[in-house]
Amino acid sequence: MNKYDFKIAIFIGGTSPERDVSKSSGKAIYEAVNSLGYETVLIDPAYGTNQPEDDSLFFDEKDFAGISNGNYLKAVNSDLMKNVDLVFIALHGKWGEDGTIQSILELKGIRYTGSGVMSSAVAMDKLMSKILFRKSNVNTADWLLAKNNFVLDEVVEKIKSRFGFPCVIKPNDQGSTVGLTIAKSESDVEASIKLALQFSNLALIEEYIEGREMTVAILDGEALPVLEIIPKDGFYDYKHKYTHGMSEYIVPAEISGDVFKEMQKQAEKAFESLRCSTYARVDFRLNEKNIPYCLEVNTLPGMTSTSLVPKMAQAVGISFEELIDRIIRNSLDGKK
Repeated sequence: MNKYDFKIAIFIGGTSPERDVSKSSGKAIYEAVNSLGYETVLIDPAYGTNQPEDDSLFFDEKDFAGISNGNYLKAVNSDLMKNVDLVFIALHGKWGEDGTIQSILELKGIRYTGSGVMSSAVAMDKLMSKILFRKSNVNTADWLLAKNNFVLDEVVEKIKSRFGFPCVIKPNDQGSTVGLTIAKSESDVEASIKLALQFSNLALIEEYIEGREMTVAILDGEALPVLEIIPKDGFYDYKHKYTHGMSEYIVPAEISGDVFKEMQKQAEKAFESLRCSTYARVDFRLNEKNIPYCLEVNTLPGMTSTSLVPKMAQAVGISFEELIDRIIRNSLDGKK
């Protein structure tokens, strides 16, 4: 494949709460794609056809008035996409990772990176993911649901009878721990559910798995080495994910060979259960008995040169640029 024959649009930004994270991924991907020799165009679909200059897309804006979900359609239907062979999706969260932009691109017949429409939508829906994990013998924590009309006393009693405190309360369809709380007692439940419901119409209440934070990247259907995340304090929340120095990363993770292989196997099964494509990151908690519990599959994980997927790729000798190139090549050649 002659790189100079292909034009790649990189989608960054978007309208989700993970907009800034997307910009960080997009900047690294943009630089890598350029250095690989592909023709590139940088697009924030939230601006529609009113795109700022390329470099300014990476900076914080003071005026968000021009950003909207409706602009996604305008951007894809415009001359911005002229002669584009592939969209490298660097969007995160709703409207970018949930099958929305994938649907629009498929209707236009434009190829894109990552998983297909259904896989993206299901992976973003934590409830549906967990149901499919169970069907595919992927171990996952027990759970309950709460809606806007929840009755606090009833929810508390269900938590106490099912798995007790602490428990994890989070939006059903957000990423980057947005809206997530660890409820330590009954007194935390109401505020935690209300916070989660600010970001979703469903709050997922999960059994809290005491243990270690682990993750496994999948590339071309195969698991890369297991990585352990060690937050400096507390849990791996938004601050620990995106603040330099707030977490330590060990890859390969220092666990027994049998546990290592089992977690890789579970990651591949989780990936397959949602029919994902090309690449993803599967997150786990490993309890004190060395039993892994799958939390979720991230179909568009963070992709800066210091993000977790590139760290796992580097552990097997795959550079950041090579990783980006493999994702591009497989997306151009493969089917969703």
